[in-house]
Amino acid sequence: MTAIHIDTLQNWKTKKNKFAAITAYDFSFSKLFANQGIPVILVGDSLGMTIQGHNSTIPVTIQNIEYHTKAVRKGAPNVFLISDLPFMSYYQVNQALKNTAKIIQSGANMIKIEGGKHLINIIKELSNRSILVCGHIGLTPQYINYLNGYKVQGKTEKSAKKIIEDALLLEDAGIKMLVLECIPSVLAKIITEKLSIPVIGIGAGRYTDGQILVMQDILGITEGKKLKFVKNFLSQSGSIQNAIQTYIDEVKKGIFPNQKYSF
Repeated sequence: MTAIHIDTLQNWKTKKNKFAAITAYDFSFSKLFANQGIPVILVGDSLGMTIQGHNSTIPVTIQNIEYHTKAVRKGAPNVFLISDLPFMSYYQVNQALKNTAKIIQSGANMIKIEGGKHLINIIKELSNRSILVCGHIGLTPQYINYLNGYKVQGKTEKSAKKIIEDALLLEDAGIKMLVLECIPSVLAKIITEKLSIPVIGIGAGRYTDGQILVMQDILGITEGKKLKFVKNFLSQSGSIQNAIQTYIDEVKKGIFPNQKYSF
């Protein structure tokens, strides 16, 4: 795989070429995913639940993200690598700059932060220093106590307008990519069309520029209640490699997610 850059993803949006992304946390899986052609990997704070066994992402530390970012970068040297800034690691500008430096030095191309317009100053400060920032709105797991659980966001006219407003404000502040999580597909379509930057969806329907899923969900090894937007690609694929290839192909062709996996 030739190296994937932000300009690559921007060009795909312009040409309406959909792309797949996946979470990964270690050398072996990131290497396998890269070998199958996954262009974007996220070292998500979802590792708090999938790797560490917590019931939320909140306990994850910046040291955890550093460790897993280094491992994933070794396995996938040419993918576009995004890493989360975990809970309360970017609430002040100086803190955000310090922690972002650690993550970029660990191998990430871009950092991802959760939230809306209250992050504008931090995004501007990072962008002014040529740091690539990915926004994340809709369902934001770091705010799970405030949101009263993992629920679909943007179902009312008022909340939908706020999500659209936040998306536009974040782009204006300097983000170069946006993740939309657990919102109605019609709302995601509006935002994707309004923004000039790539928009990646998870539980946000088929109209976004890209899709991302947690690797454990794709492979059907997540315990507990199955989320509506999750598809087990391994069950009929015969191997992990085939499952990832099927996922990539279905995203590119607009087959996944269909209405069954959308809100």
